[in-house]
Amino acid sequence: MARITTKWGASTWVPLLLLVLLALVPAWGYWAGETFYVAFFARMIIYAIAALALNLALGYGGLISLGHALFFGLGAYSVALPAFYGIDSGWVHLLVCIVACGVVGYITGAISLRTSGIGFIMITLAFAQMGYFLFVSLKQYGGDDGTGIEHTSRFFGLDLGGVYALYITAFVVLVLATWWMARLRVAPFGMALRGARQNARRVNAVGLPARKYLLTAYVISAILCGIAGMLLANLTAFASPSTLSWIVSGDLVVMIVLGGMGTVFGPLLGAMAFMGLEEIMKSITDHWMAVFGLAIVVIGLMGKAGLVGLLQSVSQARFGKAAQAAHKEAAP
Repeated sequence: MARITTKWGASTWVPLLLLVLLALVPAWGYWAGETFYVAFFARMIIYAIAALALNLALGYGGLISLGHALFFGLGAYSVALPAFYGIDSGWVHLLVCIVACGVVGYITGAISLRTSGIGFIMITLAFAQMGYFLFVSLKQYGGDDGTGIEHTSRFFGLDLGGVYALYITAFVVLVLATWWMARLRVAPFGMALRGARQNARRVNAVGLPARKYLLTAYVISAILCGIAGMLLANLTAFASPSTLSWIVSGDLVVMIVLGGMGTVFGPLLGAMAFMGLEEIMKSITDHWMAVFGLAIVVIGLMGKAGLVGLLQSVSQARFGKAAQAAHKEAAP
């Protein structure tokens, strides 16, 4: 009898195919002279990294955070503030980003985890808004208008202010982060984290400190989200308090829901679907927001599995038919 397997179903090979196509974008953009689309896909990749970071807290740990824009903005200003004083070392920018997001993530996470449910959501939102108004008040750095970045990050002579250098760097970060998240999901830490999402008391009962696991995941998520903000600042050569707005946090949550919460490739699929649909709708109609909102509702009705769940359903249906055909062939 034929051996039927769904290990490499559509939910796996479709995202991998998308990653291959994304890897070819710089070559296509250079050949076609389409720098705009290289920058657009770079932005898409950056938001996919940010969504991947939030998915660690939300999808794996069940921490519904509306405050990750705080770390996204801190990452952007980790480039802007040193650059304001003429510092263009990418290592300094990265160090500031990791330390700032790590410390702020630990403090805000430790406080927020004292609550749960709607309380956690509102506290994380409040912290993000505090950060937003803090940077709005810094008039010497542009205040509400934001600040331009003259000195973008340089690593070993590589200037991330160039769209191609930035794209390749962001793509490598996305691939490594996705691979790491896939390994983490089945690692003991990831399994304990997912267990804490289901029932923290039972995790504590077996001797594992659920709160420490959740706090660790929150801090890692904050740092990775900050790195995404750092990449965005280099792409746009600009940092603004708008990156700390709750709307950014909401967009990241929607991306995860669209792609599939708690899945490995969900953030990638969600970010591409969200930003791709937005760009397409803008080119079709001036009332794109109404159509875009309806499309999000339809996809959201698929459940928390999102696009990944849809691809899994397609694979199961296909392999189900293959199994039936194999059974008929084996029947006497």
